[in-house]
Amino acid sequence: MDLLHNTVQPYDWGSRTLLPELMGVPPTGAPQAELWMGAHPAAPSRVLRDGVPVPLDRVVAGDPEGELGAGAVRRFGPRLPFLLKLLAADAPLSVQVHPDPAQARAGFAREDALGVPRDAAHRTYRDDQHKPEMIVALTPFRGLCGFRSPADTAGLLDSLRVPALRPYAETLRAAPGHQALAEVFRAFLRPPAGLLGAVARALADAAADSGEARTAAYDRIARAHPGDSGLLSALMLRYVELAPGEALFLGAGVPHAYLSGLGVEVMANSDNVLRCGLTSKHVDAEELTRVVRFDAPPARVLTPREEEGEEVYPAPVDDFRLSRYVLRPGGPQPRVTLDAPQILLCVAGSVTVSSAEERLRIGPGRSVYVPAGAEAGLEGNGTAFRATTGTAKSLG
Repeated sequence: MDLLHNTVQPYDWGSRTLLPELMGVPPTGAPQAELWMGAHPAAPSRVLRDGVPVPLDRVVAGDPEGELGAGAVRRFGPRLPFLLKLLAADAPLSVQVHPDPAQARAGFAREDALGVPRDAAHRTYRDDQHKPEMIVALTPFRGLCGFRSPADTAGLLDSLRVPALRPYAETLRAAPGHQALAEVFRAFLRPPAGLLGAVARALADAAADSGEARTAAYDRIARAHPGDSGLLSALMLRYVELAPGEALFLGAGVPHAYLSGLGVEVMANSDNVLRCGLTSKHVDAEELTRVVRFDAPPARVLTPREEEGEEVYPAPVDDFRLSRYVLRPGGPQPRVTLDAPQILLCVAGSVTVSSAEERLRIGPGRSVYVPAGAEAGLEGNGTAFRATTGTAKSLG
């Protein structure tokens, strides 16, 4: 097993304080949005080999079956199938969706055939993988996730008292549910002149008058991204608040935008993101409307289920499995050997990860990689998350 040395992504929506406070280090003054743990080629974790840092994706490529296990290689290929992150948001992220496996393969092949460089800023599909994901709140966490009902969105538009919004509200009430959402969503991507400014002013007035958390969240989006049509798309999404320990699973085609808070995020090892606004990055509204699911059921707030001393967050995919251990001195000391790789992340207190040969003590924000077939014992006084594959089986 190896202590991981990880990369912090300085995206402009990131918090300047949440990650440093968790890790007990001075803030740099710059945004620190995501800490990546895994083997994604864009920012792989590094492990020491003979005192030299080596990217984890290179380690996996050198011995796929030894690192991942034969079963994981058969199912996912010679690559670590999941990516673990600490996500720290202080400003709204883009309104975005992720493709399903068939859409990802087709989109990636299409852009390759067109000769779009894989690292080009205007490329939509960075790889040929889907990107289901889960976020578990470590602090109070706010976001937008999935479409509200047409009637609920129509009511919100009416409450803003912007005359130019009335035709959209009427469409939402008149057309069948999914058809109405699709029609209004597409229209909002190309709003008429003056509408965004009028909506932003109305949201500022409504937030000042009501003090409602949802209205305040939309007002904050308008202030953070003036003149961005993503504001109108955001009005169609459900506002969600997570308490620490609660989670959301986001499948293919579900539109979402995180707003604020610190959380543990796990996903399939992909960087395929289709955006329609609230971002300075590439926006591909046409492709997004082909991928977004207007009929997706509302995302449910999840809590973990107890499984033999481990708290497991259920997810309907096998690319990843996320669980949590709350450890106490003198309490149970779980020891698990899996036929799949693991990443163990401490988020509070102090946790010792041990094998027959070594012991690694980690504090908040530090993580350990455990290859398939290696023993990993946990003890200490703290909280740790375990990421592995959904196909993992215990070997001991």
